[in-house]
Amino acid sequence: MKTTIFRKLVLWFGVAVVASFAAFFATTYFSFASRPGGERMFGGLRIMQLEDAVEAYQKVGVPDLSKFLKRLDYYLPGEHYLLDRSGKDLVTGQMRRELLLPPPRDPERRPGPPFLSGPRGGPPPLMRSDSADGQFVFIVRMPLLSRYDPWSVLPYYGSILLIILIVAYIFATTLVRPIGRLRESMVRFGAGDLDVRNRSTRTDELGDLAHSFDQMADRIQTLLTAERRLLQDISHELRSPLARLGFAIELARTSTDRGAALDRIKKESSRLSQLVGELIQMTRAEGDPGERVSELFLLDQVARTVLDDCAIEADAKGCKLRMQAEDGLRMQGDPSLLNRAIENIVRNAIRHTPPESVIDVTLAREDSSWIRLAVRDRGPGVPEELTRDIFRPFFRVDSHRNREAGGVGLGLAIAQRAILLHHGEISARNVHPGLEVVLRLPAAIEHPTKKPAEATGVSGD
Repeated sequence: MKTTIFRKLVLWFGVAVVASFAAFFATTYFSFASRPGGERMFGGLRIMQLEDAVEAYQKVGVPDLSKFLKRLDYYLPGEHYLLDRSGKDLVTGQMRRELLLPPPRDPERRPGPPFLSGPRGGPPPLMRSDSADGQFVFIVRMPLLSRYDPWSVLPYYGSILLIILIVAYIFATTLVRPIGRLRESMVRFGAGDLDVRNRSTRTDELGDLAHSFDQMADRIQTLLTAERRLLQDISHELRSPLARLGFAIELARTSTDRGAALDRIKKESSRLSQLVGELIQMTRAEGDPGERVSELFLLDQVARTVLDDCAIEADAKGCKLRMQAEDGLRMQGDPSLLNRAIENIVRNAIRHTPPESVIDVTLAREDSSWIRLAVRDRGPGVPEELTRDIFRPFFRVDSHRNREAGGVGLGLAIAQRAILLHHGEISARNVHPGLEVVLRLPAAIEHPTKKPAEATGVSGD
């Protein structure tokens, strides 16, 4: 039979408790039974009672002695007698020589006070004290019920033991149940349920283990999801250009105008190269979190670098980039990943803005926790119901953002995933004219003094 941690905990806890009770019981019993101080205490008490009884008898007589012994019988357990050395009861005059006889030898007798060491059954135990001159004998006949029976307390110890075992059971259950849930989560995750999480609220080591599992599951799910999405996107998007490429090759073999066919082949090859490059870039944007860089940097410097890189493309289109930004906007993250995200948004704006127009880029602190970056073009915008769809991979607005207008529909998808990896937000809205893409990114903890600055005509003045 398989031995579980639960059984081991309950078993060892029970063994420890039983052994502790046994040790406590034995130590208490034997130390009390054999303690010399206990015998001296009882002996001193009997001597004091003997002296008081003799004094009452000698000074006042039998009536006073009788009252004294009755008080002892009332307040103390047992029967009390004062005899002379011949065994005569000085109160009743009755001969009680049997009280002077030594008790029979009992092999079960143990050293210690009579209520501990008396025999099992038989006559009640006797305690005897003789006066110094040997004329008087004080006898106490103890009741049998006052004898200490160690077995009589076992039910009480048993109830305590039962309570402790119940507590041990609850403790073991509390300890083992999270392990069982974690095991179930791991089995489900291994079977392909990538959404399963433990979501433990514990703050101990088991809680840390559950949190580590959740982090591992998030990381693996991110990697597998990115890989599956990449394969699906590639298989979907490569089908059309590969078909056109095959058609162009066939034309190059049969057509008299081979130059046009080769130009078509070159065009389709360039599109395939661009598509593969952007797919790789998107996959890296959502790839392994452990390989991403996280550092403190100035977002305004990254934005200005992007606009400087895009200036040539804007000049070629005949439009102008205009930037208004605050200095010293710090955030924590991967500057190169955000650089690509902002660059994709700006190039998308350049691609769809009309010539001789202005693209506005504004960057400012929204509040103590967020930084807002907005890129606005002067193009036709998109239908209101599609403002969220433009961030999906390979999405295009047919009437304006088709393949002939440039791009494969991955720029904004790459930007969105980069922003989400930095725990930010991205949205788009029509501003008539044009489309404005707004980024909200978390600011760093430190809050430097704002120094507003405006940079106009980045590439068009």
